[in-house]
Amino acid sequence: MSRLQVVSGKGGTGKTTVAAALALALAREGKRTLLVEVEGRQGIAQLFGTEALPYEERKIAVAPGGTGEVFALAIDAERALLDYLQMFYKLGSAGRALKKLGAIDFATTIAPGLRDVLLTGKACEAVRRKDKAGRFVYDHVIMDAPPTGRITRFLNVNDEVAGLARFGPIHNQAQAVMKVLKSPETAVHLVTLLEEMPVQETADGIEELHRAGLPVGRVVVNMVRPHHLDEDTLRAAAEDHRAGVAQALSRAGLGGARRGGLAERLVEPLLAQAAEHAGRVELERAQRVVLAGLDVPTYELPLLGAGMDLAGIYELAKELRKQSVGE
Repeated sequence: MSRLQVVSGKGGTGKTTVAAALALALAREGKRTLLVEVEGRQGIAQLFGTEALPYEERKIAVAPGGTGEVFALAIDAERALLDYLQMFYKLGSAGRALKKLGAIDFATTIAPGLRDVLLTGKACEAVRRKDKAGRFVYDHVIMDAPPTGRITRFLNVNDEVAGLARFGPIHNQAQAVMKVLKSPETAVHLVTLLEEMPVQETADGIEELHRAGLPVGRVVVNMVRPHHLDEDTLRAAAEDHRAGVAQALSRAGLGGARRGGLAERLVEPLLAQAAEHAGRVELERAQRVVLAGLDVPTYELPLLGAGMDLAGIYELAKELRKQSVGE
């Protein structure tokens, strides 16, 4: 299993939730994972019910069984640039003065390529970091990355930096980042729903990642809803069985089947709901065919109901473990 897991997806597919569940699933049997946020939304803090994450690594959860730990970090481009200036140029207090003058924000705004190098660079540094005994500090780093439409450009920092610096520390930093991002140490997972637009964006994203030489991991099909009707019932839902349904409802004690009776009044909404369900199942099957054609392995996560809480994250992590994540 790759040590850097990048999670992207179209907006609304639940990529942050999936990233959090993946971090928990991988933090097992004494493993340590770092969950990284790069968009400044504090979505991870909201999911885990903690205060806003600072620019430092903080333990936010313990894996089921209590033997693994999940740490989190919200990477701030301005703070990362100050670290960078101190690391390579030893600016110290001068760097802080630049921040007060607004120069740091100005630099990351007019040079988005630099911003991407800083954000990805911080995550890659965590991947490579070792303790005094020579062991990796984190077994896995999971990045809650930008949406699918921007993920390739975000990760392909070499192209972004080409117009900024062709040599020197910035260039060398970009080269070091790309060495990690294009290696077997990295896997880019794309989250989708069984709907046409997210699936198409996933297909486009995979094609762009392949063209850029970035490693595609898995497609995570999120919020999969159960099928309540068997095949025969699905076919019947498209036909006119009003009389038979009314009689069945009547036999179940839900009023008379005669015209205007309670059972007869229930028929129309029940058939409409069944037809809607049958239509959704057909559409989902069509999207599964498209996903199968991408030739990328998949995980599937169920729809757990309205909203998402910490218990739901643990449940999704359990589902990922069932699908042999990390093995």
